[in-house]
Amino acid sequence: MSTLVIAILSMVAFVVAYHTYGRYLATKLFRLSGDEPMPSVSLRDDVDFVPTDRSIVFGHHFTSIAGTGPIVGPALAVFWGWLPALLWVVFGSILIGGVHDLAALVISIRNRGESIGQAAGRLISPRAKVLFLIVLALALSIVLAVFGLVIANIFKLYPESVLSVWTAMPVAAFIGWAVIRRGGNLVLPCLIGLGILYLTVYLGTTTLPLDLAEVLPADAVYMTPVVVWTLLLLIYAFFASVLPVWLLLQPRDFLNSLQLGVALILLVAGLAVASLNGQANLATAAPAIAKQVPADAPPMLPFLFITIACGACSGFHCLVSSGTTSKQLKNARDAQMIGYGSMLGEGMLAVLVILACCAGVGMGRLTRDTSSGSIEITRQEPIAMAEVSAEDAALDGSAAWRSYYRTGRTTADGTAAAGGGWKGQGLDKKLAAFIDGGANFISAIGIPLKYGVAIMAVMVACFAATTLDTATRLQRYVISELASSAGWHAGTNKYVATTIAVGIGMAIAVFAGDSPGKGGLMLWPLFGATNQLLAGLALMVAVFYLARRSRPVAVLAIPMGMMLLLPAWAMVFDLVNNWWPQRDYVLIGFGTLVLILQAWMVGEAVSLWRRLPEVMKEAKANGEPASTDPLAAP
Repeated sequence: MSTLVIAILSMVAFVVAYHTYGRYLATKLFRLSGDEPMPSVSLRDDVDFVPTDRSIVFGHHFTSIAGTGPIVGPALAVFWGWLPALLWVVFGSILIGGVHDLAALVISIRNRGESIGQAAGRLISPRAKVLFLIVLALALSIVLAVFGLVIANIFKLYPESVLSVWTAMPVAAFIGWAVIRRGGNLVLPCLIGLGILYLTVYLGTTTLPLDLAEVLPADAVYMTPVVVWTLLLLIYAFFASVLPVWLLLQPRDFLNSLQLGVALILLVAGLAVASLNGQANLATAAPAIAKQVPADAPPMLPFLFITIACGACSGFHCLVSSGTTSKQLKNARDAQMIGYGSMLGEGMLAVLVILACCAGVGMGRLTRDTSSGSIEITRQEPIAMAEVSAEDAALDGSAAWRSYYRTGRTTADGTAAAGGGWKGQGLDKKLAAFIDGGANFISAIGIPLKYGVAIMAVMVACFAATTLDTATRLQRYVISELASSAGWHAGTNKYVATTIAVGIGMAIAVFAGDSPGKGGLMLWPLFGATNQLLAGLALMVAVFYLARRSRPVAVLAIPMGMMLLLPAWAMVFDLVNNWWPQRDYVLIGFGTLVLILQAWMVGEAVSLWRRLPEVMKEAKANGEPASTDPLAAP
């Protein structure tokens, strides 16, 4: 029962926050009006700037920001217990993440759809613009490598998900051409497309699981399933980045949002039934506050706030808000629903992830059998297992949770046991905790486990895929802006910029690391800290945006301080205690560069803040209206 109560209370908190705090931000602080000129209309080119119905924009925005971040982060953070993770997700989404996303969207739509990096140049200094763009480029390079590898690993671990994810692309392109471009009715084609996608989930589970391991050489170094899938995904991302948004990006994201909506409805329904009938019990499945933390785990403060980025606050969202969403929004008043509302929706997803990784996992550990040629998944019965204690052999309740997370297990010298602990929690384990826990929930409403696993795997892969193609387009914008600032005209060409973006992501994913296909995951420790630092810098830009209009800045300044301090603290901790002792020079180099760029940009901001009253007084003397930014684009 506690599982359902927490889900309901979290949802109520998000709904109340949207209609109170969200309304205050939209109407009082940012003063959004339906009469504002929108860049999607004034700069319409039908490639990037396309005025679009808010339901389609919401689908694009939500699926782009809700990648695997709100899944992987919470799935790992429950090491510290589910309560700290839950509190950070709920209050972080309402007071920090939603504010950050809405602010970035508003600033962009009032600056001709320009990125938050360019806004930094207008609001702080030209140097701040270049520094911010470099940080954006570094962050997006990591995102492209990591998310490409995430999807590739899902395809490897769950081959039943492959058919549905790739089928979505031609179906979406047809909807984009036949409906969005030609102005037809969207409902019926999307329902048909949704039916096709769930049919492919069934086919992928029963007859057409696409497992590259069956056709590629077993001893291959580079031609491994993960590497091949990563290359194919990044090639797809190239085309998704350069095609008009109405042809692939918008319809694919909208179709995915419907598919994901169905999966989440099934997840919530299963959670409710399992909670009411006593199958899922959060109180007995996992500790609220963990007393046995893995010996190699970092301290909860500040790392909880870094481990859970997407789902509470994520700097990547400012790129989506100011990179693609602002170029499609046709009414400024919709910014509350899309900017603030989507963040709360992602927060609710993170809550479900926490519940699935605790109460869902506690329903029993799953085993996978493909010996018969088809996929069969069952819950393990109580058996004796060499690697677990007699207590854990039951494999349900808290024993099942510990069998996934191996908390408290150490060797004789006090270090984490092999395969357990913090560092032993690899990507496959993080994904499995959510997918298996979610499938357990769905099984409570009568859906067989093998279909539940397929539905959850497709949901995760689709979330990551929408983030991947959006991130590629965003990196293209950033590279073009950097090339323009450097006077390199060829770099502003969308094909050249996209080739550079995809090439860097591919190189990191495939060639960095100790073996092919490990490069992006090697940079995963940097992802959380860099992501949160980016959020702090975006909030800093938003503080100057409000200050120039003589509006209160506290609601942005306090979150800004948190998002600048906590990630820097975490990165310095890793540099001193992990990366330098291990002589991990790639992480040392990336981390040091990001910290230097952050400190430099903060220095630029402090310098301007001291003379901001003079700057505003000069602008007023020159006859510029006080209601507009003196440096804003015309």
